[in-house]
Amino acid sequence: MARFKKEVSKETPKPSTASLPDIIFLLLIFFMVSTTMREVTPLVKIRKPYATEVQKLEKKSLVSYIYIGQPLNAKLGTESRIQLNDRFATVGDIQDFVIAERERRTEADRPLLTTSLKVDKFTKMGIVTDVKQELRKANALKINYSTLKKTNPRQM
Repeated sequence: MARFKKEVSKETPKPSTASLPDIIFLLLIFFMVSTTMREVTPLVKIRKPYATEVQKLEKKSLVSYIYIGQPLNAKLGTESRIQLNDRFATVGDIQDFVIAERERRTEADRPLLTTSLKVDKFTKMGIVTDVKQELRKANALKINYSTLKKTNPRQM
């Protein structure tokens, strides 16, 4: 019987890098699909109030957001301000904002457009009432208030 000589090799084989581009491509696709891009940079502080009767919006692409709260930059004061897209605005700018949002949509989507108010829970109702009056003048009658769902009965 012949004995086989065992070659003692201290070198480890090099790892195969053939599947490396596939793995990188899969990771890239995963992060592209799962990442959402922020459309608006918040300029005001929003602490949402709690509510018991909460419903999710069906089509978020048909929602225009109006932010009301204290400015994040302390130099701008402590009074509540209105943010439309990426800039501060006054109550008089709301009609133009609603008209511009309608013009961006198709004719079929315009009746389905909803205006969502993201209001800080410590904001006084006077500014919210003024915004609602301007929305009525602009004939934007579908209004939604953005809130958090109340899970604990003592929470508020």
